[in-house]
Amino acid sequence: MNHDAFIVQPGSKISLKKDYDTAFTANYQEKEDAKSKLEKDIERLAKYQDILYAQNTYALLVIFQAMDAAGKDSTIKHVMSGINPQGCQVFSFKQPSLEELDHDYLWRSFKALPERGRIGIFNRSYYEEVLVVRVHPELLEKQQLPEDAKGNNIWKQRFKEINNFEKYLVNNGIIVLKFFLNVSKEEQKRRFIRRIELPEKNWKFSASDVKERGFWDNYMNVYEDTFRHTSTEWAPWYIIPADRKWFTRMAVADIICSKLKELKLKYPSVTEEHKQNILKAKDILEAEE
Repeated sequence: MNHDAFIVQPGSKISLKKDYDTAFTANYQEKEDAKSKLEKDIERLAKYQDILYAQNTYALLVIFQAMDAAGKDSTIKHVMSGINPQGCQVFSFKQPSLEELDHDYLWRSFKALPERGRIGIFNRSYYEEVLVVRVHPELLEKQQLPEDAKGNNIWKQRFKEINNFEKYLVNNGIIVLKFFLNVSKEEQKRRFIRRIELPEKNWKFSASDVKERGFWDNYMNVYEDTFRHTSTEWAPWYIIPADRKWFTRMAVADIICSKLKELKLKYPSVTEEHKQNILKAKDILEAEE
């Protein structure tokens, strides 16, 4: 599958509504075909993750951003279903705690970065600081910033800081993959109603979700501006159609597998001395009664 159609080119001004079809499914017209491809990629991902863990050189940071009900949780659940739990960690970034507000806005993200050999997943991320906080500027007052740090240039400054942060990560072997699950406003409404009508889904719904829906256009504007300024050569944004969950999951898995393949991962080489020690250990084991 050609991934170029999903990438936001660095510096390009986009329109999520005009330039990206939320119901796009590429050459996959049948749900079962996409599910079959996903199953194969889950197996590939498990193999790559095993080598990644053994090599212990790179780490992979996967970031998911989206509007509510776009399918972040289910995508993580399905795509990572074959991963060894020892090699994967997931962090969901909610409203900052008082401790987190006493630090800079990237502090809690630094703490959650994956170790070498592991896959780290951010369910929402530091990008909330140029999205939610921008839509709700009153949240900025809680961050206890100096007055001269809250001027009109704060968003451009944060874009620059985030780009530098991600460049630093990539330079140190932490590969950054950023996905925006692009759901339509109509599909979000259908999913909200389903959560209300199905008792087993009620726990996933909050009245505040509908309140945030009222800021839809604001969010689209700040997302577009964020993509324009933070989609880089070293950490591009992928806009993934999210009206068809089966395609969303397949596309994300395919991109992650392709990125890991590019790393040309290899199991650690064994020295001749280590090989001899292994053979001696085998002789000892076979000599046991």
